[in-house]
Amino acid sequence: MKIKDLLLPLLILMVTATHSQKVNIIPQPNEMNLQGGYFTFTRLLIHTNSKSQATAKYLLQELKKISRKSYYIRLNEQPSSNYISFDKNTTLSKEAYELRIADNGISITAAGPTGWFYGTQSLLQIFTQYEKNRGQTTSLPKLTIKDQPAFQWRAYMLDEARYFKGAQQVKLLLDEMAYLKMNVFHWHLVDDQGWRIEIKKYPLLTKIGSKRKSTQIGPKQWESPIQSGEPHEGFYTQEEIKEIIAYAQERHITIVPEIEMPGHSTAAIASYPWLGTSGQKIEVPIKFGVGKDVYNVTDPRVNQFLKDVLDEVMALFPSKVIHIGGDEVKYNHWKNSRSVNDFMRKKGLKSPADLQVYFTNSISNYLQSKDRRMMGWNEILGHNLHYFQDKKDTQTSQELAKNSVVHFWKGDVELATNAAKKGYDIVNSLHSSTYLDYTYKAIPLKKAYDFNPIPKGLDVKFHSKIIGLGTQMWGEWIPTNGEMHYQTFPRIAAYSEVGWTKQENKSYYRFLLGLSYLKDRWKAKDIYFAQIPK
Repeated sequence: MKIKDLLLPLLILMVTATHSQKVNIIPQPNEMNLQGGYFTFTRLLIHTNSKSQATAKYLLQELKKISRKSYYIRLNEQPSSNYISFDKNTTLSKEAYELRIADNGISITAAGPTGWFYGTQSLLQIFTQYEKNRGQTTSLPKLTIKDQPAFQWRAYMLDEARYFKGAQQVKLLLDEMAYLKMNVFHWHLVDDQGWRIEIKKYPLLTKIGSKRKSTQIGPKQWESPIQSGEPHEGFYTQEEIKEIIAYAQERHITIVPEIEMPGHSTAAIASYPWLGTSGQKIEVPIKFGVGKDVYNVTDPRVNQFLKDVLDEVMALFPSKVIHIGGDEVKYNHWKNSRSVNDFMRKKGLKSPADLQVYFTNSISNYLQSKDRRMMGWNEILGHNLHYFQDKKDTQTSQELAKNSVVHFWKGDVELATNAAKKGYDIVNSLHSSTYLDYTYKAIPLKKAYDFNPIPKGLDVKFHSKIIGLGTQMWGEWIPTNGEMHYQTFPRIAAYSEVGWTKQENKSYYRFLLGLSYLKDRWKAKDIYFAQIPK
């Protein structure tokens, strides 16, 4: 590296070291000012009321993990010194907070519980940095922080259809998401290689669909002929899902379930062959990739099945958004079906993409009737993204329901910008910048950090249609928890800052300084993270 290449980062570090860099918080707050001096104490009283009591209990629980000081909760009692107080300001937005460390104590001001919770996360990171010696006294730098997120949708996706991880790992991820102020856990529970959610009306989905005889493994990955020769299985009961949802809610995280349709449905069809277009009996695949059949969406029984499944899913998940996948549908299954072609002629549908959008809109309308909102990968617009699709098959005159959330993951960026201009809300998860199953060579930490969810060239008046980003931990090649951790950490921290911190306030070099504290946390929790070259 040339000397001139070092000048900018060195200059940034010199400037930040004399100002806000005494405090490292990830994601970086959008406004932070050090006042000079310290608030020093040996004990603290946490002042709370009925509205902030849950946050206060959470704070107390976390403080005990990093400090040996004495902390007490006092309901409706405002001490004059050595306090942490939760104050209310209804003019702030839901996720905004103000944190003040002054001579006598600490105050977190917000409109309500979500803002208080995020202020608590920043305070915990400050405590972690200034509680190193665990001595009799603690000194925290006096400061003010005024903060709110750049984007409303800050998601991490876990694919458990390929490898079932279990509640303990999900809760670990939820804890780290909360610490980084991420607010959406996108739970990919259904795919070709496994069905992981109990549906009581259709018990074979888990009795058959949650199990496979073997699994494709090997260094060649997608082309590998090697099999594990060992069965894999697992699913969540509805009671287990309720417990995990409650755990997420305590951390102000919304869990958005993904129930794939009409493609990636082989595990369901293996359970109930009448769901498939071919009607033939098949097994849960032991190889990865796109499955052997798709739902016959022209059959009323199949549509009723999907509505029944969605009814049970909606009864479990309070999320206003339900993800239906919609990606990588192999149209040859429909093209080869006489009954599907007859249906298309009767409905005036001229292409398989027409049929998919028609079906997708019927699901969107059903969800909307239940006061929910449909989300799907950007193929739901009829986009041609894949080598296995004929161009004529993806030409559509059907218009996707405007209430849909489009999850952009692949294709020319104009596909996303055009959708935004047409009024669709967009979550940007461009695969080449956000897929955690990709190697660190393909998506190094800095590339992850530099990702901007707003597509280049999009007119400012449409920026509000880009509601955020998601980062995806696809599961085909992560059979162990350690491999999942390695691919996720530390890149999840970079994506948290992409979602929270405004572009003009970001600094990769400042981010790297703060990352050292996160690494200490991850080590203590047995989270295996990738070492990033300095």
